[in-house]
Amino acid sequence: MAHIIVVGNEKGGAGKSTVSMHVATALARMGHRVGALDLDLRQRTMGRYCDNRRRFLDAEGLSLPSPVYMDLPEIQQDALAPGENAYDHRLSKAVSALEANSDFILIDCPGSHTRLSQVAHSLADTLITPLNDSFIDFDLLARIDNDGEKILGPSVYSEMVWSARQLRAQAGLKPIDWIVLRNRLGAQQMINKMKMEKALERLSKRIGFRIAPGFSERVIFRELFPRGLTLLDLKDIGVKQLNISNVAARQELRDLMVALDLPGVTVRF
Repeated sequence: MAHIIVVGNEKGGAGKSTVSMHVATALARMGHRVGALDLDLRQRTMGRYCDNRRRFLDAEGLSLPSPVYMDLPEIQQDALAPGENAYDHRLSKAVSALEANSDFILIDCPGSHTRLSQVAHSLADTLITPLNDSFIDFDLLARIDNDGEKILGPSVYSEMVWSARQLRAQAGLKPIDWIVLRNRLGAQQMINKMKMEKALERLSKRIGFRIAPGFSERVIFRELFPRGLTLLDLKDIGVKQLNISNVAARQELRDLMVALDLPGVTVRF
């Protein structure tokens, strides 16, 4: 069976689609068969990223390793059993369609609580939660006191992950390997960074996730999206020498892939 990677939280702007595309493409470039789904049916950022990639490669006459993307299939209401949820059926059908020819299926979730996102989390073998390095985003995981020192209790997203873990346990499935990424890191605000680091370490022990390095805030990620490219594609499109920022970003991607510790994956780039 394909190993399912879910990239999600319930807040927009944390870089979920950038992480999703880079992880999916990195796996494809290492020789793995990768399927991809976007559950944000309105915005479709991951879907548009894949569309942009296909158009750019076709226009340039290039063939680069890529995830196999598909939209969720439509379901006729009369095909549903009584009480069956159409969204559940659409997601199940998409996963089944990709699974036969995929080593990994990556699911990019919307930045809000939806039925699709909730079901996807229960399917996750690996859950990646990108988190901006601020206590505004930390509030997604846990409630804290005014000083940012004491954890008062889990927040809405952590509770949803807990529910997904319970569903998997009841079904006899392996526990979710939950990884929180400190993403879009800036160069300043060192005191805030230290507080965030300590708070995440305390919370990781309390509710059970691993902390992994994410991406720093870089212009290159905004420039890659219109062409559907990733950091690993630059040399293949004629960039002969990467600048220091791009080299550092590529190393961040490598560190992330190593930290994910996905089954059967030896990081080579």
